[in-house]
Amino acid sequence: MNPTTDKSAAERGRWAVAAFFFTNGFLVGSWAPQIPVFLTRLQITEFTLGLLIVGFGIGALVAMPWCGWLIHRYGSRAALRGFAIVCAFGLLGIALVPNVWVAAIMLVLFGGLVGGMDVAMNSNAVAVEGRLRRAVMSSSHGFWSLGGFAGGASGSLAIQHFGHLNHAIFATVIAVVLVLVASRYLITNQKPVTDKPTKFGFPRIPAIYLTGIVALFSMVPEGAVLDWAAIYIRQEFGSEIAVAGFAFAAFSATMAIMRFAGDGVRTRFGAVATMRVSSLVAASGMLLAGVAPTDWTAIAAFALCGFGIANMVPIAFSAAGNHREDLSGAGLSTVTAMGYSGSLAAPSVIGFIGEHTGFAPIFIALAVLLCVVFLMAGLARAADFEAGQPAE
Repeated sequence: MNPTTDKSAAERGRWAVAAFFFTNGFLVGSWAPQIPVFLTRLQITEFTLGLLIVGFGIGALVAMPWCGWLIHRYGSRAALRGFAIVCAFGLLGIALVPNVWVAAIMLVLFGGLVGGMDVAMNSNAVAVEGRLRRAVMSSSHGFWSLGGFAGGASGSLAIQHFGHLNHAIFATVIAVVLVLVASRYLITNQKPVTDKPTKFGFPRIPAIYLTGIVALFSMVPEGAVLDWAAIYIRQEFGSEIAVAGFAFAAFSATMAIMRFAGDGVRTRFGAVATMRVSSLVAASGMLLAGVAPTDWTAIAAFALCGFGIANMVPIAFSAAGNHREDLSGAGLSTVTAMGYSGSLAAPSVIGFIGEHTGFAPIFIALAVLLCVVFLMAGLARAADFEAGQPAE
């Protein structure tokens, strides 16, 4: 394949993997408006629902390391195709569950499929970056955000007018079509896939786990803003619900904008510099939110925080996927699992602490975590193409 043809294939692969990010976000976003119906249909309590949602997270965390092994053995394209086509039917399966026990099994399976697909599409995005010699990870995560918005917004209307089952069918058809069309344009991994039998295992390189800590410390603040920013605004300033809702909306808006701009920034200034500046901006926003004198100041602070956090996780994932010493291919799945474990576990811990201390001290403490990311930003060097493996 000549260089021109290879680059054209890589460009098509770039949009193909973006379609998979969109699809994954669309399925997760479509699940959100199904939750109230799920609660009443199965006649379960909020506590039981919380346990079932924890099962979703456990399924994702269990599947992520195994997906790393599958990618090393069969390549990210095959793994992504397999996880995605089955995952497309996950929402429909949940909409059909007859009782809480089947629901528990389905949510664990759906979580595992979403998590496995997440690792595989991030791995394929790393391969695209290597072929194109430029960053695409941040904008890929931006497409995930667009998919989540599309799934959530359309799902609410579809359920209201057509019912939860018809909505699940519509969402499944859309997901299947996107997967089938985009699958043919996915590119193969940069790294050679061995024909020798490989054993499941975890990386033995300390830098991988340190990169996982960077992802963890980057995702914990994101989960905190998602779950607790509106409550903080409401309790601390006595604001109306409509005003409090702007906290996460402002955070999400700046994060989405910056993710689509982030690839150019990272390509221009390098992964390390981008990570350092991003972590300082995010820390400044989080600190300002914790000491803000008014509700709108806090909302503006959360917007600033989203501007900084936007590209931190994509850079950490790129660094893990491009690490030249990670011959096992398990680095990305390990870092992904470590990062998402923070977003799953931290909100409940934050809620418990916040009940006793208020949320302002927590946001200040999260600013300290983001400063730790600043100190560890050198680990992002592997995300720069000179540090990664050469493209083939």
